[in-house]
Amino acid sequence: MSMDLAKDIFQLTSSLPTSEKYGLISQMNRCSVSISSNIAEGSSRSNKSFSHFLDIALGSSFELQTQILIANANSFISDDISNSIESKIEELQKATMSFQNTLN
Repeated sequence: MSMDLAKDIFQLTSSLPTSEKYGLISQMNRCSVSISSNIAEGSSRSNKSFSHFLDIALGSSFELQTQILIANANSFISDDISNSIESKIEELQKATMSFQNTLN
């Protein structure tokens, strides 16, 4: 799920204004990669440590969600695209939190 989201974000950011190359584009791409990377890194750890890495991944997902809202508020992306990406992020957040609850 997180890797599909990262793919979607990279496609989305390729259409943002080049003036955002070092702003939103960079931030959104890094957040999307961070989510997958923290899940992967945590998976090789103890349950307690894995839960911590899932917390970091969740933090990145909420950060990404905010950046989507900012991109939409600045008319860089449409309401439809914003809503679609937000739904994917929220689905990932719910799945991650549910999985995290099984570790504790």
